[in-house]
Amino acid sequence: MMVSGNVYLFGDSVARGIVLDEGGSYAPIKENFASMAARKLGLNLFNKARFGCTITKGLEIVKRFAQRGAAPKDGSAGEGAEPSPEGFAILEFGGNDCDYLWANIAAAPDTEHLPLTPIGDFSRLYGETIDALRSVGVEPAAMTLPPLVADRYFDWITRTGLDRGAILSWLGDVGHIFRWHEGYDRAVRKVASDRGVRILDIRSDFLAQDDYRALICADGIHPNREGHRLIEASLERYAAAV
Repeated sequence: MMVSGNVYLFGDSVARGIVLDEGGSYAPIKENFASMAARKLGLNLFNKARFGCTITKGLEIVKRFAQRGAAPKDGSAGEGAEPSPEGFAILEFGGNDCDYLWANIAAAPDTEHLPLTPIGDFSRLYGETIDALRSVGVEPAAMTLPPLVADRYFDWITRTGLDRGAILSWLGDVGHIFRWHEGYDRAVRKVASDRGVRILDIRSDFLAQDDYRALICADGIHPNREGHRLIEASLERYAAAV
């Protein structure tokens, strides 16, 4: 599928190439998985991913893309201009959708709390995103979620002093974070399978490593530079198999 022409990348900070640097700040790396793969495969990459993006925001971006068919004037989508929305797209969503407002949970652990995008809404909007791309002749591929590291993520969300005990009482156990995140990965796979969309299964490639934790930043959720190299190698392998 990803062998020539334009490739549009829609997603969140993972697709944008954001990593946690040694100083504890988020910053883009010079070459992320998408730019490395595009360069090696000779593709025209237009990276439309945004930090913090959920599928709700992603669908808005896709709809504007479908209507306009032109790259943003700030140049953030890549080099050059898009003559028309044609080619292929990669969707990378779910990591923000499954997240919670942890301060609210810490303050009231005995009440119900919903994720940023409930999983039913996530599946529906993901399907609408696929349909919006196909309506303008762009064939999408669905990228699975890189696995998070639950204990690191728990430490990260409570680093500013949130009540760890309160959050843990709501979670039940720290491992619940991994299982909940994995549920959104399953949702991506099901929506893609139901609509006949190719699945780019990077998650399995992470989990096949001897220690996938070494490929994830200290925040427990963003792939580090080595993680981006693994994703890039995965994409090259998928492209070769088409």
